[in-house]
Amino acid sequence: MAKSVRRPARKAASDPATMQGDSSWFVHDRFGMFIHWGLYALGARHEWLMHNEQIPVGEYERRYFRHFEPDLYDPQVWADTAAKAGMKYFVITTKHHEGFCLWDSDLTDYKAPNTLAGRDLLRPMVDAYRGNGLKVGFYHSLIDWHHPQYILDPHIGPYRASPEREQLNKARRQSRYADYLHGQVRELLTRFGKIDVMWFDFSYPKPDGSGKGRADWRSEELLALVRGLQPHIMLDDRLDLPYGWDIKTPEQVQPRQWVTVDGHKVVWEACQTFSGSWGYHRDEASWRDTDELIRTLVDCVSKGGNLLLNVGPTARGEFDPRAMDRILGIGEWMRRHSRSIYGCTQAPDEFGVPENCKLTWNPDRKRLYVHVLAWPYKQLWLPGQAYGERVEYAQLLHDASELTLNRVEDWQAHWVKSGPTAASVNLPQTRPGVAVPVVELFLK
Repeated sequence: MAKSVRRPARKAASDPATMQGDSSWFVHDRFGMFIHWGLYALGARHEWLMHNEQIPVGEYERRYFRHFEPDLYDPQVWADTAAKAGMKYFVITTKHHEGFCLWDSDLTDYKAPNTLAGRDLLRPMVDAYRGNGLKVGFYHSLIDWHHPQYILDPHIGPYRASPEREQLNKARRQSRYADYLHGQVRELLTRFGKIDVMWFDFSYPKPDGSGKGRADWRSEELLALVRGLQPHIMLDDRLDLPYGWDIKTPEQVQPRQWVTVDGHKVVWEACQTFSGSWGYHRDEASWRDTDELIRTLVDCVSKGGNLLLNVGPTARGEFDPRAMDRILGIGEWMRRHSRSIYGCTQAPDEFGVPENCKLTWNPDRKRLYVHVLAWPYKQLWLPGQAYGERVEYAQLLHDASELTLNRVEDWQAHWVKSGPTAASVNLPQTRPGVAVPVVELFLK
């Protein structure tokens, strides 16, 4: 059994002294691919299918475990697609709440090699993505509705409303499930080489003790296990511990500003979907368009964060055409604009944000990027004295075509409500044919 992690003495859970993972690559790369893939892809109607429809374990196995045959699965195609999109890391669901495992675990028979797939599906995926230069991340569910020792509760899971739940729980021991959980994490962190992100999901403690949190997962021991095996790893914030994590993970929401905890700015990552589901959902129609997804990526970076964008492959092992269309569309924009994303962060406060724009800033190259969300008439007004004093050159990023800079004249300042030291950039009358045009400003 792993030793418990000593609780940091400092009060702020988000103080950098309590964060141990290597975030240097993470805050540079900014854009990753989330993948939710499991038996629920066969149902094709949400990854929480087992919960939503209250499907008992035996019935779930009969429908999906016995029929999972991803014969079109080619992890190299997945990895190539992620690379074309400009994604720099990926996070895959090694096991979701349904309990099914993608790798050849020694601790369960409920795994991909025992389906019609007949093989470990995780190892070739890791090899393909790593071969394309992407960092490797593992999502692993703390929850397991399939495991015979997992205590069933009244909040989530297929037995939440079942009259059999209390009787089923009599023979169960959550501590035995925690042993299983820790054993599988050990497998994941010792069999696949260097893992860059460990993404646990999720705790839900309740005031009356009926939910699940740190005691149920033995989170302190689990944290010690992870840090002991791979000290560099980036760890998310869902173990129900106020310390030990490296990343805050707002889900399906865009923060309005840089995420903070106890007054400290923290490393953060928005995890979001193309539509409303994480797993493959055949009939879902609420898909976001490519331009909006690009704006979301820009918005994250403008606030010092990352975007982890999810795809749910089909049960035959492919990204469906709707996902491919958007991924490749993002990639087309990233091919010309990635330097406004990689290595960038929130702009210094001295630079005001032009109307209908987002700013990103590369502190190493001393370049400011103005992402123009609504194309203005003739001129882009740059508010604040810093623009007039520090900008020496401007160009459109997609084609590196020069833009002329102007110091605002006194007579103009009256109309644009700007001081005489503000600047403007002369823009072409016709908006560039890219999803989000970017003006690159070189600073003195």
